[in-house]
Amino acid sequence: MSIVPVMWSVWGFLLAIAASIYLYRSRLTRDEEDQIFLGEGFDHEKVAQTEIISRVNKIQPVLMASLWLVGAATLFVIAYYLWDIANQFK
Repeated sequence: MSIVPVMWSVWGFLLAIAASIYLYRSRLTRDEEDQIFLGEGFDHEKVAQTEIISRVNKIQPVLMASLWLVGAATLFVIAYYLWDIANQFK
């Protein structure tokens, strides 16, 4: 069995995971406001914004880890093909 299908499958799986986490984070932040001026009557809005920020802050390390894994897998794929090219010219 060749390593190429496994390599591409792992790369695709990691990319799908990273994309789904990124889309989930984007979905969470669509209701987030950049700047809100709240009076005393808008405490429910302040609580909602605080919940959004806390969810995004929980997801951010997972997103960064998945992006690093995709980057490492991409480097592995590139290195494999460079190694294969170098072996063909021997």
